[in-house]
Amino acid sequence: MKTELIIRSNSSDIDFALLRDGKLIELNNETTGNKFSVGDIFLAKIGKVLTGLNAAFVNVGYPKDGFLHYHDLGAQVNSLNAFIKKVSTGKYKEFTLKNFRFEEDINKNGSINDTLKTGQNLLVQIVKEPISTKGPRLSSELSIAGRFLVLVPFSNRVSVSQKIEDPKEKERLKRLAKSIKPKGFGVILRTVAQGKKVAELDKDLQNSLDRWKTMCKSIANTNTPTKILSELNRASSILRDVMNESFTSIVTNDETLKVEIKEYLQEIYPEKEEIVKLHTSEVPIFEKYGIERQIKTSFGKTVSMSKGAYLVIEHTEALHVIDVNSGNRSNKAGSQEDTALEVNLISATEVARQLQLRDMGGIIVVDFIDMHKVENRNKLFQHLKEQMAFDRTKHKILPPSKFGLVQITRQRVRPELSIKTTEANPNKNGEVEAPIVLLDKIEADLEKFISNPKNKKIQLHLHPFIAAYLLKGVNSIRFKWYLKHKKWITIIPRDAYTYLHYRFKSPRD
Repeated sequence: MKTELIIRSNSSDIDFALLRDGKLIELNNETTGNKFSVGDIFLAKIGKVLTGLNAAFVNVGYPKDGFLHYHDLGAQVNSLNAFIKKVSTGKYKEFTLKNFRFEEDINKNGSINDTLKTGQNLLVQIVKEPISTKGPRLSSELSIAGRFLVLVPFSNRVSVSQKIEDPKEKERLKRLAKSIKPKGFGVILRTVAQGKKVAELDKDLQNSLDRWKTMCKSIANTNTPTKILSELNRASSILRDVMNESFTSIVTNDETLKVEIKEYLQEIYPEKEEIVKLHTSEVPIFEKYGIERQIKTSFGKTVSMSKGAYLVIEHTEALHVIDVNSGNRSNKAGSQEDTALEVNLISATEVARQLQLRDMGGIIVVDFIDMHKVENRNKLFQHLKEQMAFDRTKHKILPPSKFGLVQITRQRVRPELSIKTTEANPNKNGEVEAPIVLLDKIEADLEKFISNPKNKKIQLHLHPFIAAYLLKGVNSIRFKWYLKHKKWITIIPRDAYTYLHYRFKSPRD
């Protein structure tokens, strides 16, 4: 498996494209000056305290107040409050919590009125970015993420990622964490900590502890609301979370960004420093690596897949619905059940990619093609779980129902990525899908048509503009089709056809 990170920097924002074996699996955007990212910590002021919701609205400087529920306060919120009061004076400088006197944990079933008061200052962390008309979702159970571990102030718990399955390795990591963690802090070992030595873990812990101390210093004499600790920039956070041996290149078109990434890699993965390169070609970076085309073909309502199958993705207020269609493909499978299984497995791979690519959150219902055999439904379920294992966002998948429906919940922490893939229709008013999307559909239909041995000679009838595009140059798209399929396609321009109209014909038709 080959992983690449392509970074396009503009004057106002930065785009990050993560490719696995050349296929786009994640697309992120970081706007310059974004003040409300997941992981940011604010010294905020409590607004309205709502007993009925057992929650409070908190002013973090966003036009809409953030939402803080009682269950997101954390058991040690009283200790946090006492700590803020002491540090705010500027006299208390014992930020390591060594000699700090902890308060009692709050009652799990208590009321928010007993803990928070309007106008009170509180440290809160963003766990979900502002979405639509809602303000950010907040938590006062703070955490500072590092490369191998997460530091949790006002806690003594040591836990290990559930993705590490070896019980001996879990026990080893717990033992190491307990030997190095400072008093008053909990530690969560991340998946990438597997196999690491105590020196590497301790270095990462000290870096997080330094960030905590720097944050605490800025609390004194600070007006509210104020951001006092920022999450790493998007490039660094992606590298921190997913960097591994499979990375073969990191390419950016920005010299400053290249230097920053190299410096960060020297800290977390020095052996991979050499894979960082600067893009100097005149061809735009996203076009050079085929990302622009993949964006156009991946974000529409309809998503084409191999063997003629396709997905239809609909978004409603309550949930996302994905419909799986086999298309009019030639059936080489032995039975209808085998065809359904084959199409469903292809679709499961694409569904996992689409959820990560579009950052779809909430409830997702996938309508797979009905399968009657229990073992086939189990195969589909296991395959979908394997494909979703690459997704870093917290999710849960239920087994397929008898109707072929699979329900997925996926944590929503930022607005869903939505990219317009339509263009103005040159034939009439309205919009049509971009030409590059049309080309993908033509190629998918061509594969189906060619797979039928009865179609000896094939004609493609289409609009003159599209015909000219397919025939352009010595190394034309039609010539590439010939090299791939070993069949010559006769292209016939048709003035009567509309822009997106095309037909395949053979001597039989």
